Amino acid sequence: MKTLLHKADTRGYFDHDWLKTSHTFSFARYYDSERVHFGALRVLNDDTISAGEGFGRHPHDNMEIITIPLQGGVLHRDSMANEEIIKAGEIQVMSAGTGIFHEEYNASNNEELTLLQIWIYPDTKNIKPTYSQIGFDPLEAENKWQKLVTKNEPGTLHIHQQASISRILLTEGNTVDYELNKSSFGAYIFLIEGEAEVAGIQLSKRDGLGISQAGNFSVRALKYSYILCIEVPE
Repeated sequence: MKTLLHKADTRGYFDHDWLKTSHTFSFARYYDSERVHFGALRVLNDDTISAGEGFGRHPHDNMEIITIPLQGGVLHRDSMANEEIIKAGEIQVMSAGTGIFHEEYNASNNEELTLLQIWIYPDTKNIKPTYSQIGFDPLEAENKWQKLVTKNEPGTLHIHQQASISRILLTEGNTVDYELNKSSFGAYIFLIEGEAEVAGIQLSKRDGLGISQAGNFSVRALKYSYILCIEVPE
């Protein structure tokens, strides 16, 4: 087993007044040659956006973009004529394909928005762009892995890559295993809340851990923990 630990306070951090953002991997003005990607996982941004603020119209292409609001809602508009609000508890997937323009704002004029945005390289380029969002029941994540995003499994959001995103809400003292696909490069664990021991390594809030060259690993909650697992090919 090979592990790669990214402590929360080692991420690239920027305070733009309206946007406070932490980049696990190289992004925008943050560059670290040792942190460009983890397999097909290219971006993991942790954003807090002030009330009424957001990102104006901008383009993307050939990237699978997953947005996970943790608090508040995201107002999304794009060049496919979608206009939606993605609330905490829902997840959005945008397959940019041949190209898309979109904008995303804090849907509230009173409260901050906190979200994770994940970019994964697609396995097929220049597809027709698509958009989807689903709400997921947190009860289905209590002490067991709940799949959120996959290539084509029913009940999940679909992306154009042999990757998956799962979550678990693990109560203190509980231990679960995670089994990787044989073809996977590895899994990137991101501890959203809590404190846990993953593959024998202790993680705190917003720490990340890449695990490769492993068939499985264990996760134990030292405190109640909200954990995201991003499994990707190389």
